[in-house]
Amino acid sequence: MEKLELTQEWDKVFPQSDKVEHSKVTFTNRYGITLAADMYIPKNAEGKLPAIAVSGPFGAVKEQASGLYAQALAERGFLTIAFDPSYTGESGGQPRYVASPDINTEDFCAAVDFLSTFGRVDPDRIGILGICGWGGMAVNAAAIDTRIKATVAATMYDMSRVTANGYFDSMDEDARYELRKQLNAQRTEDYRNGTYALAGGVVDPLPDDAPQFVKDYHAYYKTPRGYHKRSLNSNGGWNRTSSLSFLNMPILAYAGEIRSAVLLVHGEKAHSRYFSEDAFKKLKGDNKELLIVPGASHTDLYDNFDKIPFDRIAGFYTSYLK
Repeated sequence: MEKLELTQEWDKVFPQSDKVEHSKVTFTNRYGITLAADMYIPKNAEGKLPAIAVSGPFGAVKEQASGLYAQALAERGFLTIAFDPSYTGESGGQPRYVASPDINTEDFCAAVDFLSTFGRVDPDRIGILGICGWGGMAVNAAAIDTRIKATVAATMYDMSRVTANGYFDSMDEDARYELRKQLNAQRTEDYRNGTYALAGGVVDPLPDDAPQFVKDYHAYYKTPRGYHKRSLNSNGGWNRTSSLSFLNMPILAYAGEIRSAVLLVHGEKAHSRYFSEDAFKKLKGDNKELLIVPGASHTDLYDNFDKIPFDRIAGFYTSYLK
């Protein structure tokens, strides 16, 4: 197991709750990568608890939105962990700043491994929650892991679709081929240079003519509202050639075979709302729900307590983690 250096002081972008106990934990995935997580347990809770593993958004760290969700749900009676994905934040994995639809789906399954064997958890009452790009990973994990009894995807992004088709499905086959050529040429340069080029993150300074959703991301990741020193979205971005695997591996191919409960939550004004609406069409069964939050933008569902339906989400988990 990799030895991780974990920050012990409270360095989240949100205030610490006096209703839960907080601690740091680690666990290892099937690729041998050690993941770091913050655990939140309701104070004075007794017996084995229902548990939820939380991660996302893509490029963010557990000190941001995922930790906020985990703490808020712990206040509502669940044992929760917010974890950094492989190669990100305080988690292990080399080289840094890479992503993989397979490994990142495995991260959720590894979190379920950990929770299933943790003494305070009822292994038959485990759920997961993915935010933004990790919403798609959560749905993908639910399609493979039958131990997951309930899944929430908040303001979900389908990272395979947006990589292969572009924002608002603007890319055709020719554009996709040109993207492959650029990325493979970049691989050659990366190998020659002994390093790799970063892409993604949030543009800074912000152009005057930036689309509203880019302005929303900037207002979250580049300002005190959501900035964190370990967040890739706040400080650079991912290895650009990681996009090649997402071009080639649709993550929601088997979403229609998920038998456990799924709740897709999206903002009415979110630019990516169609991801959740289209994913919902693939789901089957009367235990699948789509919740569109009135007046909410994409990043409202990162940290806006007036918009995030925490009680509704907690009620969903309570119904299916009986």
